[in-house]
Amino acid sequence: MTDSNNQDQVISDTISLRYNYALGEVAGKFMDALKEGKILATHCSKSGLTYLPPRSFCEQSFEPCDAWVEAGHSGVIEQSTIVIRGYEGKRKTPQAIAFVRLDGTDSAIANYVDGLDLSDPKAAMKRIVPGTRVRVVFSSKREGRITDFSFELADEGA
Repeated sequence: MTDSNNQDQVISDTISLRYNYALGEVAGKFMDALKEGKILATHCSKSGLTYLPPRSFCEQSFEPCDAWVEAGHSGVIEQSTIVIRGYEGKRKTPQAIAFVRLDGTDSAIANYVDGLDLSDPKAAMKRIVPGTRVRVVFSSKREGRITDFSFELADEGA
């Protein structure tokens, strides 16, 4: 038997966790290239597929990806959302996020979409539908992190 008076109780607590991530060879090369304003993808010559984010092995041929290529700096939104609840220490919400297949790649990478008016999330969602063209915008200070770049709509800020 449950006490219905306790159903709405909430316990608040602060938990602080710090992580060190071992990037490995593939992610390390990807992150290093971001510092230089390049987005690198891996390519499998057996399947012909180009992966972004880069992968060590091809998901189709199960062979090692054997080449690096620079991805285009524009592409198409595959999926998108607007985040209304964020994480402490991260960007303030709301924020638009999209999976984008950059030109020259066969998979999509997620990142923020900047430059949108998010005061009306429903209206903003209509602007970031699948098939919408976006371009990569690099931060002025790059640290070799995924946050070194974001996307913006290709028809804006030109």
